Amino acid sequence: MINTILFDLDGTLLPINTEDFLQRYFYELGVKFKDYFSPQELSEMILASTYYSIKNNEVDKTNETVFFEDFFTKTSYPKETIIPIFEDFYENDFRKIKDTVQQNQFVIKAIEKLKKKGYSLVVATNPIFPKSAVVQRLHWAGLDEKDFQLLTSFEMMHHCKPKLEYYNEILTKVGKSPDQCMMVGNDVEEDMIAKKLGIQTYLIEDYMISRNEEKENIDFRGNYEAFYSFVDALPSVK
Repeated sequence: MINTILFDLDGTLLPINTEDFLQRYFYELGVKFKDYFSPQELSEMILASTYYSIKNNEVDKTNETVFFEDFFTKTSYPKETIIPIFEDFYENDFRKIKDTVQQNQFVIKAIEKLKKKGYSLVVATNPIFPKSAVVQRLHWAGLDEKDFQLLTSFEMMHHCKPKLEYYNEILTKVGKSPDQCMMVGNDVEEDMIAKKLGIQTYLIEDYMISRNEEKENIDFRGNYEAFYSFVDALPSVK
């Protein structure tokens, strides 16, 4: 029986126009690092190192370690100078991007209903951001991090979506088997792939990302309102 629901964040728990979000994200980063890099140089470095960490297969290194190892091959500035600026950005500047996102009441009500029914909840966002950025985006969605058993972030995860190892790592951390879980997300490739492990899937269509026509990994699908109705019909696990 399913007793644990995994949720993607951007485009799922948090309604978001990815293009608008990334444009503001890189703009604010460019302002923060203006004394060190040009905006284009910085965005290219971050994207390249993020892609590198997504493709990485070194299981003994966190995504954070892999990202910065690659990032500092592209610059002569020392870690002691650059990393504190990244940390300060997420603590103080990241919040400026909040106006590019919105809340959805069906999402908020669905989480509240799942809590009352006794389900364990996980934020299964692609772990390419630090925990502080994950928590802030949850707040922007009108949600509380205390309601989730696990939030995946780059400090503590060793794999990224769409690797099945990412989902296996979550299962290990929360002590669940695939048949106890459902993955809810808006990305056909990155989220629905959890089906290959035996995890049931629900595709949120409002901000759907689909890079191909592969649909066999989708068990259920619908917009935010339909997902709330789906949650409302789920049995209690208490």
